[in-house]
Amino acid sequence: MERHLLSKSTFIRGNQCIKSLYLYKNYYKLRDPLTPQQQAVFKRGTNVGVLAQSLFPGGIDCSPPNPFQYQKSAEKTSLLLGRGTECLYEAVFQYNRVLCAMDILYDDGDGWIAVEVKSSTGISETYLLDAALQYYVITNTGLPLKDLLLMYIDNTYVRGENLDLQGLFTASSLLSNAEELTPFIEEKIGELKHVLKQKKVPEVEIGPHCFSPYLCDFFGHCWKDVPEYSVFDIQRLSMDKKFDLYSKGILNLEDVPEEYPLTEKQRTQVSCHTLQEEICDSSRIKDFLSQLCYPLFYIDFESFQPAVPLFKNTRPYQQIPFLYSLHIAESPDSPLIHKEYIAPPPSDPRLPFLQKLLEDTEGTGSIIVYNKTFEAGRLEELKDNFPEFAESIDQRINRIVDLMVPFQQQDLYTPEMMGSYSIKKVLPALAPDMDYSDLSIQDGSTASMIYESLFTEESRERVASEMNKLRKYCERDTFAMVRIYRELVRRADGRSLQQGPSQD
Repeated sequence: MERHLLSKSTFIRGNQCIKSLYLYKNYYKLRDPLTPQQQAVFKRGTNVGVLAQSLFPGGIDCSPPNPFQYQKSAEKTSLLLGRGTECLYEAVFQYNRVLCAMDILYDDGDGWIAVEVKSSTGISETYLLDAALQYYVITNTGLPLKDLLLMYIDNTYVRGENLDLQGLFTASSLLSNAEELTPFIEEKIGELKHVLKQKKVPEVEIGPHCFSPYLCDFFGHCWKDVPEYSVFDIQRLSMDKKFDLYSKGILNLEDVPEEYPLTEKQRTQVSCHTLQEEICDSSRIKDFLSQLCYPLFYIDFESFQPAVPLFKNTRPYQQIPFLYSLHIAESPDSPLIHKEYIAPPPSDPRLPFLQKLLEDTEGTGSIIVYNKTFEAGRLEELKDNFPEFAESIDQRINRIVDLMVPFQQQDLYTPEMMGSYSIKKVLPALAPDMDYSDLSIQDGSTASMIYESLFTEESRERVASEMNKLRKYCERDTFAMVRIYRELVRRADGRSLQQGPSQD
């Protein structure tokens, strides 16, 4: 069998951008490296697909031994179908040098039904194209399809004592949609094949297509001439306006015309960068600080979002808190007290997390977080799960003060914040001696991914090592809030931080 030119993934890539398709086929090494988060997403999709197979038992797996032997899998699929096999996993088909693999293919007695499994909670335009291409290839090999189903996760499902796969998954027929899209699929395949025959890279300007439906993995190559900090970083500026500036040859913030329509906050970002000046409204900062009362509890949660709910009374992708770090300042001059809790996997972390949290934050005093929506949201969910603690949880929520507010409102803004009020930008802007670069874990997404991986980790040494890294990351977040608070106090008093105090 002749090697394929297009696959399902390269067809979707070419539909997004023909330059990306050409580079993928001819200059593969120019791709951006996969991030750990992307790898985790791919692994999740694979795991969900395998789980769905349990609803169709007895199938034969047609997966190739490696990504370069899909033609062997197509031959195996054809052979098994010829023998009357009624259920196949990863069945591979090739027609017109276009290849596709179907997660599940089974005969219900009245005809063949193809099932594509996704780890998402809905149907996207990309999934419709995806299914239409599969329908085109499979039916043109001579196998009629009675139906074409997209099986995905029902985000309203709540797990009981045991996992109910029938409840976890929902399915929608995409057969009529696939039939309707067949002319487009045929035409697009011809276009993409023509692109691949060209002798040079297609000339395609950067544009919104670089981000939709996915961030292109040739972004670093195609955007190499865009400065690291540019008009594309102006906060909440619409994509249309960003590319309008780009089309006018304006990339640097200092080149944005004064008459260009921007919001007040966007104009502040541009002017502060241009003039290299900061904004400090000491009066508003004092008003913010006046609502805080000692003792101060600086706290940060970490959570993870398993696609398949692991614990009773949880939903798919529910945020499950598993770790907190807490720095306590009993008075302005007292040494900091540090406390923390991390739940040992694979147990349900919620109840012990909550009980220890309530114990450590007992009494009065402001509970300081950075982005109240997250921590308050997790507490509300814990209240739903454990209503017997509702009164105590509400008391903690009522004590929460969001340290992000002065930066979100630009009461204090410096050019180094680059239009962002995330703690990862605010901290080094206000405390240049402190960042996250010395840590193995430097962001919440990585923390979530690593913790979830520990649920299937057999090495006790790795579990202990990764849990220690998670503690250090979360502790950095809460001490960062301490440093930011201290700088707010200094700025409110009209003084700047020269050298921050060590963690005491």
